[in-house]
Amino acid sequence: MEEQLVRLLAETQSSQEGLRKHAELQLKDLHTNAAFPQALVSVAAHDSVSLAVRQSALLYLKTFVLAAWSPQFDEFESQVLVSDDSKQQLRRSVLEIATGSQGERKLKSAASLVVSKIASSDFPDEWPDLLPTLLAVISNGTDLQLHGALKVLGDLVEDGFNEEQFFKVARDLVRTVFDVAVNDTRKPTLRALAISVFRACFDTLEMVMEDHKAAVKGFAQETIGGWVPLFITTLKTKLPPTPSEDDEGVEAGVPEYYRGMVALKLQVVKLLVRIRSLFPSTLASQMPALFAATWEELSSLQEPYHQLYINDDRQGRLEDADGLPYTLDFLVLEELDFMQACLRLPLVRQQLQQQLQAANGVTSNTWITEVMKLAVAYAQITTEEEGLWDIDVNVFLSEEVQVTSNYTPRTACGDLLIKLGEWLNTTIVETLLAYTRTLYSEDTSWKAKEAALYLLNQLLSDFQDVERSIGPDSAQGYVEFIQYAVSQKDIFLRARGFLVAGSLTRTSGDTLLPIATSFMENTLNALSNDESEVVKVSCIRALQYYLAAMPKTTTLPMQPSIISALANFLSTLDVSDITDSDDLMIAIVETLRDALLLDPRICLTGGGLNLLFTIASHGSNNFQLVMLITETFEEIASTLSASGPESYEQLCANVLPSLTGAFDIGTLTEENALTNLAAELLSVLASNGSTPLPPSFIPTTMPKLQRLLLGSQDEELLRAATSAVQQMLRHDPAKMFAWQDPAGKGGLEVILIIIDRLLSPNVDDNAAAEVGGLAAELVEKAGSEQLGPYLMQLLQAVAARLATATKAPFIQSLILVFARLSLVSPSDVVDFLAQVQLGNESGLQVVMSKWLENSATFAGYEEIRQNVSALANIYNLNHPHLAQLFIKGDLIVPASHRIMTRSRARQNPDQYTIVPAPLKIIKVLIEELLTASGGQALDAAAAAAELENNGSDEEGGWEDEPGGWLDLGTGKTKEGRHLCPQESRRRNLHPQSLIPGALSLTTLQELMAWAEDEGEGDAPRGRDDATQEFLLQFFRDAAAKAEFAEVFNVLTLEEQEKLRRMS
Repeated sequence: MEEQLVRLLAETQSSQEGLRKHAELQLKDLHTNAAFPQALVSVAAHDSVSLAVRQSALLYLKTFVLAAWSPQFDEFESQVLVSDDSKQQLRRSVLEIATGSQGERKLKSAASLVVSKIASSDFPDEWPDLLPTLLAVISNGTDLQLHGALKVLGDLVEDGFNEEQFFKVARDLVRTVFDVAVNDTRKPTLRALAISVFRACFDTLEMVMEDHKAAVKGFAQETIGGWVPLFITTLKTKLPPTPSEDDEGVEAGVPEYYRGMVALKLQVVKLLVRIRSLFPSTLASQMPALFAATWEELSSLQEPYHQLYINDDRQGRLEDADGLPYTLDFLVLEELDFMQACLRLPLVRQQLQQQLQAANGVTSNTWITEVMKLAVAYAQITTEEEGLWDIDVNVFLSEEVQVTSNYTPRTACGDLLIKLGEWLNTTIVETLLAYTRTLYSEDTSWKAKEAALYLLNQLLSDFQDVERSIGPDSAQGYVEFIQYAVSQKDIFLRARGFLVAGSLTRTSGDTLLPIATSFMENTLNALSNDESEVVKVSCIRALQYYLAAMPKTTTLPMQPSIISALANFLSTLDVSDITDSDDLMIAIVETLRDALLLDPRICLTGGGLNLLFTIASHGSNNFQLVMLITETFEEIASTLSASGPESYEQLCANVLPSLTGAFDIGTLTEENALTNLAAELLSVLASNGSTPLPPSFIPTTMPKLQRLLLGSQDEELLRAATSAVQQMLRHDPAKMFAWQDPAGKGGLEVILIIIDRLLSPNVDDNAAAEVGGLAAELVEKAGSEQLGPYLMQLLQAVAARLATATKAPFIQSLILVFARLSLVSPSDVVDFLAQVQLGNESGLQVVMSKWLENSATFAGYEEIRQNVSALANIYNLNHPHLAQLFIKGDLIVPASHRIMTRSRARQNPDQYTIVPAPLKIIKVLIEELLTASGGQALDAAAAAAELENNGSDEEGGWEDEPGGWLDLGTGKTKEGRHLCPQESRRRNLHPQSLIPGALSLTTLQELMAWAEDEGEGDAPRGRDDATQEFLLQFFRDAAAKAEFAEVFNVLTLEEQEKLRRMS
């Protein structure tokens, strides 16, 4: 079998797809052969086989282990295919490959992965001697054996131990790797690997710390102290001379030692950062010494760093086969980050502050100046960046707007100065200005001058974010350097000058307004005439700063020139450049948006909208760009619509040909991003429409929308087109119903056909997400006189589709049809649904189950408010039908401490209590009461206790909090639509029954208009005073009734406490 496996494994690496897939299928068929796993091990252990095939054998063995070794693996395929005897032999053989005295490091790494997977299932019960064997090899083995054993141990720490197993072996494990880390006779790379294993232990400690805080902190305090001398000694150890480019890959001598020492220092700094994030007080007293050692090393590394990356173009960001980074740029980056972290420590700040006080306010020769020198040295553009940015301006722009994940020493220096600016405020700006004067007065390189301005730009961006201004003297002091920079031949220095000029104007208040106009004119001139694309792109970015900072009276006369300059620049780009340059297109649209919104009336006569649509036609596949274009068009449409129907009609005349023309480009069977965008923009245009709409609006758009809605399968297109029809119906029902398609069908009939298609099971939930709003709008506008018998059929169809709906937006859309009706006629809604039979269940059971189980996922202020009011009305009915309904209640949490993997979750699906519908309504409203208050209101005592527990580690004085990352979830989203929180005006509603058990159309029409008086926005939901007050009053009224005591008693203790706190 071994020969067959060698052939098959080699064929899996073939470039011929057919041969490769056939080999993969044959290997899959061999899984049931009892000899298969051992044969793979034999291939991996055979020296005569190529390394690639041997590695492949171990990778296939890992896949086999996951599929056929133990049911605990998520990838397990239902049957164990390895006997206990074979398992024992395989464990021994694979461990021998991983920790043997021969073999390639890549092969050992692959073997260690297999060992860790087996160990996660078998250790310690079926493999009790694994850890003692590894620790013995680590203590006494050769370098090659040590390397393999450390790799296996590292994989075990990351994936193989549970918390109980880890604590049993933690002390022996840490002691063993410590002995390797401090052993100068071992290779630095092995010492670095040992430290990496120790660092991985902190991931396990972090996971268990919440449940075992005292034990974890005790272990950390006991362990970490002994490592501190190693940290300081390693940081103070000087690196050997940098190897030449020809020698840097040599696996022996000085080059190997150099790479090993860089890797060792890197792992020390990474470990310090990890300790600092979890146990700040543990190293508090040692931090000044560690900070000083780091600063000293960064100072000494400036020359080799410049030699490698600023003057030369040596390869950076490299890792070895074990994943250990070993290039100098990585080390500098980690040390800059650690230095920034140290500056947040009060003990370090105290010493630095004392030095400043001793200088009596003179900063020219203080540590701040030294920091500036350090920051400017490492913030200079590397030769690699210079080449990349010159070739691809999009890369330059992504770095400039900080949307790249490429964190470099340059960006780290910017962060370092921002952190110092938060502490020392204007002192940092003044010191940077003084050092910039020195640089510009000497014969220094353009890269150093550009770096000084780059750091200023980073400071100014932070000032803008926190709404701070730079002092007038400092702002004036930089003018001469800006004027110098924009006149230089070096393109990146020139580009930086334009960027800083705009940023400085924005953050200096009125200081630079007298010269800002000339700055802006120079920027426009460079955008049109400069030879460098990098400079032009920088000018596009800088224009945004001027438009935001300067008075409208100054910028409005330049509006046509800005739009023209942007159009001319876009015309110089190839179509392929436009398609591939996402960040550049976003910058252009952002600047165009700011220019158009100076006075949107230019869209009625100028070419601004044409430019916007041109960019849209080339960038419709970019989600962020599409969102930006949509939001820009929405602002234009809303502004022009508010100025009067004449402006809106003229806007429609300008844009409808382009939008409807895009509908003809796509086909009904293929997704077309431009068609989707056109539908979205048409929906925006209609939602901001006048009442009535312009005469040509519906005849121009409805034939196109009808074709799309009855033929397309594209989800996004169907949603946008449905929304457009709803908005047209809302603004002008008379013209909509009067319109006829070419076949003679009236508008009402066409809309009913569209709704029928969208409610059919053949249309996906996501595609039909807007149909509920269209159905509700149709019921309101048409009334019983026009709908006749179709009314009940329509509502029954909505209930039937709700039974099979699974996606939250679609469920909400359908439920709100009944929720809005329940605001004015809840009894009619309940009676009607009770009469409807959907399969084996009543319509009431179907609708109320979906309604109550999905209320927590509702989005939108007004939608949530209507939902809450409707549920309160239904509860107050005390309807006998509702009391007989039983709904999912609370999640039953299993009493198990085992980690819930995907396979266990499939075997043990979630279970819920079953409660009466009225009780479930109360539970939903309690949760909504807390949400409407704007957040989770904590009990004061519990909050104080939590603060005390979390603050116990702050004795070390760490000012920052762990996990201080930007939460993207708090940003604005299109889906998080909301209405302004003031309470909607009340209406005098008079229910009138149409027929027994039917719904009041008079009240329905009033009801549907309730939401129209409020505007929509894009901010996430926050505090909603109107909903909160409504719910508070509801619960006050309910509590006054004797029967509510019985309901209160069956609530959970947590729910009871919520009500008490909010009362």
